[in-house]
Amino acid sequence: MNTFSKYKFWIGGAAGLLVIGLIIGAIYPRHAAGAPPGAAPDVEVVQVEQKDVPIFGEWIGTLDGLVNADVRAQVTGYLMKQGYQEGAFVKQGQLLFQIDPRPFQAVLDQSEGQLAQAKASLANAQAVQGRTQLDVVRYTPLAKEQAASQQDLDNAVQNNLAAIATVETAKAQIKSYDAAVETAKINLGFTRLVAPIDGIAGQAQLQVGALVTPGSGIVTSVSTVDPIKVYFTVGEPQYLAWRKRFPTETSSQAAGKALHLHLILADGSTYPQEGTFYFADRQVNESTGAIRIAGLFPNPGSVLRPGGYAKVRAVIATQPGALLVPQRAVSELQGGYQVAVVDGDNKVTIRTVSVGDPVGGQWIITDGLHAGERVVAEGTQKVRTGARVNPKPFGAGTKDR
Repeated sequence: MNTFSKYKFWIGGAAGLLVIGLIIGAIYPRHAAGAPPGAAPDVEVVQVEQKDVPIFGEWIGTLDGLVNADVRAQVTGYLMKQGYQEGAFVKQGQLLFQIDPRPFQAVLDQSEGQLAQAKASLANAQAVQGRTQLDVVRYTPLAKEQAASQQDLDNAVQNNLAAIATVETAKAQIKSYDAAVETAKINLGFTRLVAPIDGIAGQAQLQVGALVTPGSGIVTSVSTVDPIKVYFTVGEPQYLAWRKRFPTETSSQAAGKALHLHLILADGSTYPQEGTFYFADRQVNESTGAIRIAGLFPNPGSVLRPGGYAKVRAVIATQPGALLVPQRAVSELQGGYQVAVVDGDNKVTIRTVSVGDPVGGQWIITDGLHAGERVVAEGTQKVRTGARVNPKPFGAGTKDR
């Protein structure tokens, strides 16, 4: 092949490639026209729901026994015996600890002996007084008839008065020894540290062999735990709002009885028993601006114990006709809240709204939306004001995936 033929060959090849390129360029746009870069993105939307919703209050609560009784020593002595299992249920009057009773028994025996002596002295004094009284009776008529001297009568009267005084002294001694015996019996009884109430007995703070005195502190404690008491604090504004709704004492008590308390335990589970309102404290805490409230919860099996923490929840109001949207449909931006509203032409408007209380996984919208409007619940990051979207029901995309 000569040079001229090669030249024509290269020219023809280049022209063919140019024609092929023009054909492909003409065909490609028609195939790409079905998926332009500005296609409407898929989003999931939900309608603004309107219904009456309960408003919940939630507070941190502290569990406590309905009655907590501290057991302390009231006499001095050594602990000889522990009569209960720590953490077990005890009955009122059950022995918890025994203090050495021997010194107190000795004091009681001595007091009873002194009392017996005083009673014997009284009997002797009464016998003497009986004789002196007879002398007065015998000498009185004799002195009138001058058969006995006036001095004899006067002596008999004086002896009788002295005998009467001796009798009264003996009676006073008996009362004193009676009191001593009673005190000794009480102190002997104090050597038995018993449960003052039915309940759960706590850990022993002192052990067998320890010397206890009235100033040695708590030996153990017993708590009534069924029902168990829960303390929680409510802010003063919330308390005042409650009292405005129920201004009279009668209406407030009725509302308190109708209040159903729920307990969220430390592991996140909900306690199966409902609680009731018990009382509100007499004053607002000056440092926290909150008032202390107590509720009662049934506690069969003593599952709940004093000192535990839990969340207390209760329906404190009902908001009629509240507007609800999923919380994920609301975006927070610089302290404000926004939602993406989709109109009838599937165009988006970013709108500022005001939110109220959360209800489950939803927000109550107090301003900025109307019932029935559609808001973007999934895909808010894809949209902007004026953009057209391809709306799908909220949750449908999740099911498809």
